[in-house]
Amino acid sequence: MALRHALALDPIPADDPRSDFSGTIRSFDPADPIVRIGDLSAQRGDGVFESLGMVGRHAQEVSAHLERLTRSATLCDLPEPNLAQWREAIARIVVHAPGAGESVLKLILSRGIDGEETPTAWLTLADAPDNTAARRDGIRVATLDRGFASDMPSRAPWLLLGAKTLSYAVNMAAIREARRRGADDAVFVSSDGYVLEGPTASVILRQGGRYLTPEPAAGILHGTTQRSIFHHLRSAGAEVAYASITRDELLSAEAAWVVSSIRLAAPIVAIDGEEKERDTAVTASLNNYLLSPRD
Repeated sequence: MALRHALALDPIPADDPRSDFSGTIRSFDPADPIVRIGDLSAQRGDGVFESLGMVGRHAQEVSAHLERLTRSATLCDLPEPNLAQWREAIARIVVHAPGAGESVLKLILSRGIDGEETPTAWLTLADAPDNTAARRDGIRVATLDRGFASDMPSRAPWLLLGAKTLSYAVNMAAIREARRRGADDAVFVSSDGYVLEGPTASVILRQGGRYLTPEPAAGILHGTTQRSIFHHLRSAGAEVAYASITRDELLSAEAAWVVSSIRLAAPIVAIDGEEKERDTAVTASLNNYLLSPRD
């Protein structure tokens, strides 16, 4: 993704009442260095982030993403973000997006330099990849064992399951493994057989006319796009629910999608080589909604 603009942010405490953030937000050339070599984001992946989809100069679901950034920071024992400061930074960077088309806005909060106890943060704006084919034609997925049982979050909260951390090596390895198996993407399954999420997406399926998604308590990221879709479906009169979903139930579903802020809604057309019907009309409806301005 080609970077268009970047901002550095000097994080201030969450309870700082100021409304003037002069001196705490500054632009820099995306080609210039900004992260010090000792920053723990680079040394250990010790930080959290959010990726927001943008349509034109409108950043989608800002409140939901800032809420999740705060939750991830809390889980990782990072200082709580000052949301007014982050909103100001977002307002400053979105003006550099093209007037039409899709972009990606990333918010990054790092623990900073080891021993300094001062977090570092920055925002980047980039052109979004072309996801037209995935939305229209669908994707093939491989199910992969995530290596933990569905009750692991309650037994081992220190694993930070459900936090959106910078440590994405496992997620990227899963996508590479899926491609080695002839698929486009992966869907993680717990060691006790329950569907979790994709490496960068939530899973939604329809069974008996009901739209279902895995329980967030199973150690998955509570997807902002999934929540927005459920709100949209509920408003249209559809029944939606969180549930424990087995791999076999995913295979037998009437239709299924992986959904995310950037790719939006991509229908699953094959699971572990087994072909699956896609609902073209519902997919188009979901993507039309996701491409409309949403706050």
